[in-house]
Amino acid sequence: MSQLPTTGREVHLLSRPHGWPTHEDFAVREAPTAEPEPGQILVRNLYMSVDPYMRGRMNDVKSYVPPYRLDAPMEGGAVGRVVASKAEGFEPGDHVLHGLGWREYALVEAKHAVEVDPDVAPLSAYLGVLGMPGLTAYAGLLEVAQLKEGDIVFVSGAAGAVGSQVGQIARLKGASRVIGSAGSAEKVRVLEEEYGFDAAFNYKDGPVGEQLAKAAPDGIDVYFDNVGGDHLEAAIDAFRVHGRAAVCGAIAQYNETEPPPGPRNLTQLIGKRLRLQGVLVRDHAHLQGQFVEEVGGWIREGKLRYRETVVEGIENAVDAFLGMLRGENIGKMIVKIPE
Repeated sequence: MSQLPTTGREVHLLSRPHGWPTHEDFAVREAPTAEPEPGQILVRNLYMSVDPYMRGRMNDVKSYVPPYRLDAPMEGGAVGRVVASKAEGFEPGDHVLHGLGWREYALVEAKHAVEVDPDVAPLSAYLGVLGMPGLTAYAGLLEVAQLKEGDIVFVSGAAGAVGSQVGQIARLKGASRVIGSAGSAEKVRVLEEEYGFDAAFNYKDGPVGEQLAKAAPDGIDVYFDNVGGDHLEAAIDAFRVHGRAAVCGAIAQYNETEPPPGPRNLTQLIGKRLRLQGVLVRDHAHLQGQFVEEVGGWIREGKLRYRETVVEGIENAVDAFLGMLRGENIGKMIVKIPE
């Protein structure tokens, strides 16, 4: 530890946002580094993730994960290099994935760290295409929505880290048609030309229901929901009998200060015998090995493509987070933390 910096920067939550977060809700602070205790490792983070679910943890409400504490560093996925270890199986120089992002140095319980290999994939990939977003896409589509060969699939937020992978996996698993929505003409182009979607549309160009009906004149069988709101309502209208929705997120509603109106067409669930099920990636940890093997193979074979939007510097992590909420990223939003 004598050759290591005695302090590192962290991003703290100062106040709970009302509506859209602002820079005033956060602060970048210096904090002391600490010598690991038995069973711990000290990690120099190299990449950290910003994800939509983090907005919910900024609210002091009961949820599936506890809220972030005020005047303390936030948490999230990170990949880094072990710089000191008092845990069996970890040595300085190893690279690990863990959950203590938003800081340069993390003191991690070794049982909560997973070693990753930079020779297999770039380190940042373990936060995206081979990480939590990738497993969310894989499990949500295959285990929750129970994709079947020949299904017609609609994905909202399709240019993001999860949605872009959902669409490609659907095609690789035999979907007959894959449709995506996104928030710009450039994202629509990427979906159709790079990711192989059969059709895509910009939800800002007109009512989602009308655009979806045009893109899927025969209806849809599976909807992967990253957006909520008008997209979910449009999907319910478009569903064929026994349609299935994997409800992963509702980013359109995360910063609203008033409760949004629910879909106005829920009575269709009865006649169409629809199934809408939420997705939490932690319920599907048993798929981790299968997911890495299959998706890793597709990447090596050039069958599955991915993009990352990289923002450099922990001092710019809040900008990256806000940009992700505004949809400025294509693919996974990553913060690189240079040494």
